[in-house]
Amino acid sequence: MTVRSLLLATALLAATAASAQARDDVTAAPQARDHVIAVPQARDHVIAAPVLRANVAVAADVVRIGDIIDNAGTSAQIAIYRAPDLGTTGSLPTAQVLASLRAHHVIGVDTRDLTAISVTRLARTVHGKDIEVQVARALERRNGLGDADSLSLTFDREVGDLRLEVSNTGVMQPASVRYEPRNNRFDVSFEIANDNVSTPTRLRFTGTVIETVEAAVLARNVERNEVLRSSDLIVERRPKAEVGGDLAARDRAVGMQARKQLRSGQPLKSADLAKPDLVQRDQSVTLIYEAAGLYLTIRGKAVEGGTEGDVVNVLNLQSKRTVSGVVTGRGQVSISVATPRLPATADATSSLGANQGAAPISVAANASSQLSPKAE
Repeated sequence: MTVRSLLLATALLAATAASAQARDDVTAAPQARDHVIAVPQARDHVIAAPVLRANVAVAADVVRIGDIIDNAGTSAQIAIYRAPDLGTTGSLPTAQVLASLRAHHVIGVDTRDLTAISVTRLARTVHGKDIEVQVARALERRNGLGDADSLSLTFDREVGDLRLEVSNTGVMQPASVRYEPRNNRFDVSFEIANDNVSTPTRLRFTGTVIETVEAAVLARNVERNEVLRSSDLIVERRPKAEVGGDLAARDRAVGMQARKQLRSGQPLKSADLAKPDLVQRDQSVTLIYEAAGLYLTIRGKAVEGGTEGDVVNVLNLQSKRTVSGVVTGRGQVSISVATPRLPATADATSSLGANQGAAPISVAANASSQLSPKAE
């Protein structure tokens, strides 16, 4: 009886253990399936290999790991090189770059068979010509100066192209402008707004300024009474204080005659020029006598020269008398002959009385009797 009880208890324990094992197997199956599905998810979070870039452009003054490789991860902000000067480009050998990356525990970089990489420092370039224009505009019409286009600037230091950080995006605004007329000195400061800082970038320029004017300048020496041609003149800007006023315009000077000897490079003034002589001294000219119903031409010789409208003396080659006339054209002198005025009949008889009507006939008869007899 005791033996049978022991056997029954053993069987019950075995059945209970088998049932518990079956339940554990059923519970574990979903967990196993979940583990299998998680494998692709792990593959999605694998860190991509860093790849070296061939061309790099930086705005800061240092080059960071994230600038030269893709997929830099948490090392991207580590600075490893000093950037080139503003607006310039440098080159780094790949072997040197890899050594710098290994020093910061960045390995397995895909170099894509590059032997070197190029690094460019970005910059904003302000050209020297633009600086001159801005300074001239700041000085325009200050203390007697003229327009900006008429100002000639000489800077204390040579003004070339200026390179600034790319964050300087503002325009050049005059902050301080000083000009001293006694010595022509200027001192001009500009401000340029910066996107990264509240304080603007400040630029200062000093030097001298001179106002200039356009002047017709001789390209060669010119003798007295010589007529100017277009090729004899060039237009240059000269200091206004040097040339003064009364300058002759180039278009007006062409065809004019020099009153005196002029040297090459000399600015022309109106007082230096005159209308060209149409009649030269000792030149053979045509004397023209004009009167009502009369037009007579005679050969003559000019005693003196003159331009159009001048009164000159001319020797009448036929009568050998010197007469005065007005120059009217090249080699032509006109002489006007005065026409005698005859008394009007109405005026002569209006003062006669009624009993004096025959007086004019009597006077005419008396006048005719006093004439000398006609020679035979």
